[in-house]
Amino acid sequence: MACLSPLQLQKFQEDGFLVLEGFLSVDECEAMKQRIGEIVAEMDVPPHCRTEFSTQHEEQLRAQGSTDYFLSSGDKIRFFFEKGVLDNKGNFLVPPEQSVNKIGHALHAHDPVFRSVTHSPKVQALARSLGLQMPVVVQSMYIFKQPHFGGEASPHQDASFLYTEPLGRVLGMWMALEDATLENGCLWFIPGSHTSGVSRRMIRAPAGSWPATSFLGAEPDWDNSLFVPTPVQKGALVLIHGEVVHKSEQNLSDHSRQAYTFHLMEATGTVWSPENWLQPTAELPFPALYT
Repeated sequence: MACLSPLQLQKFQEDGFLVLEGFLSVDECEAMKQRIGEIVAEMDVPPHCRTEFSTQHEEQLRAQGSTDYFLSSGDKIRFFFEKGVLDNKGNFLVPPEQSVNKIGHALHAHDPVFRSVTHSPKVQALARSLGLQMPVVVQSMYIFKQPHFGGEASPHQDASFLYTEPLGRVLGMWMALEDATLENGCLWFIPGSHTSGVSRRMIRAPAGSWPATSFLGAEPDWDNSLFVPTPVQKGALVLIHGEVVHKSEQNLSDHSRQAYTFHLMEATGTVWSPENWLQPTAELPFPALYT
């Protein structure tokens, strides 16, 4: 099973991230890619929901925060698009399957293929070897990173969006379903940047008030030279501490960089912030990882 060695555990604790090559088989990667192809082929996107997705600060507030579509996606399978793939009437300028930035945020709950990967014995064993007692799945995303215009993800900490008290209770599991290279937008990390809290938080306003979300604090102007590129092969899993600073560049290559990622929270002794954009619902309380 996928248990971490003491050395791997130490490296994760020091760096705030850890690469596990060969975590998934080629077949497991292909099954997810095939399933997502079916989901996209069946995609029926209401024009008013055609929301551009971007991680640049103002656009994040405008596009994500101002739309109920995003804010109510925590317990659904929904589609978010790259910039410039739709005209101002919401019609596709590129083939729909090349237009999607990501699908979120509850594939892990509603799709049998992604549910079985998320709760697989090796994921459960990995969580146990990290010492997680009662991990719950808070969200999942399928990220496409389309060729030629797959958008960048500017430097951020996941806990800015998935805030807990105490901190240190959120863990990302990022699975490369295709090779992630310097050319197609692999992850970059600042090793050891997970130990001094979060610099900003995205807060959800009370229902009916405007703007729907806002940021407390600001993202520092991180020194670019601190980031270490982390190219990985198809099938790799990258563990991402909730507070480690990471980013990815735009994909200007001919190859997509598809990934499936989900976040766990250690529920024991942890308060999920009621101000987070993402909240458990009656329809979908955060499911326990261990089955």
